[in-house]
Amino acid sequence: MSLKQHIPNTITCGNLVSGCLSILFVASGMPVKAAIMIFVAGLFDFLDGFAARMLHAHSPIGADLDSLSDVVSFGVAPGFIMYWLMSHAQHPEIMLFGLDLSPCIAFLLPVFSAIRLAKFNIDDTQKTSFRGIPAPGMAIFIASLPLALSQIGHLTDGALGYWVCLGITIIFSFMMVSNFRFFSFKMKSAKWKGNEVRWIFLIIALVSFVIFRFLALPFVMVVYVLMSICFAERME
Repeated sequence: MSLKQHIPNTITCGNLVSGCLSILFVASGMPVKAAIMIFVAGLFDFLDGFAARMLHAHSPIGADLDSLSDVVSFGVAPGFIMYWLMSHAQHPEIMLFGLDLSPCIAFLLPVFSAIRLAKFNIDDTQKTSFRGIPAPGMAIFIASLPLALSQIGHLTDGALGYWVCLGITIIFSFMMVSNFRFFSFKMKSAKWKGNEVRWIFLIIALVSFVIFRFLALPFVMVVYVLMSICFAERME
């Protein structure tokens, strides 16, 4: 393996380390920093693919390493953030060996994220769009929750509620393994024609973030889901 082929893999390891740091921050009671590390992992995830394309350095080990890193950063890490949110909200207690199992339902996210990534690796039809919401998309939505709650001063008081968190967990777990199409941001060119849906979404996302900052992030992800359901099939 040549030196240039190690460059994308090194960037992928940055994704993995970011996911590990996210879990560490949650365990240390710092969910906002944990959320930020998921966004950092997303940046590394974008850059490793970009580097692989620019250097023509695709390899089977790189693809496997990317999936394994994604399970940690976009499965386990958001699962722990959701666990933290659930455990800080009022919830029914289901005790087993001194452990409260109710918030553990959050770990459906890493389970279905792993299934989603495994399906992606053997599905050749997901080149211009995705079948099921991508694991990074789910992770970004989950990471946006503590950021938005922190902005309005309700991070630690369980304002989101256990049952809302449960609903989010179940809905996103289902969407990751569903057959709904979700558009990707891979553009053959930057032209408006043929990329109308992508550009409209990016404009909505930018304007929303400028006005509402972190509060815009959950809204933007909902817009992505709705626009994908309405338009992704036509973009094939």
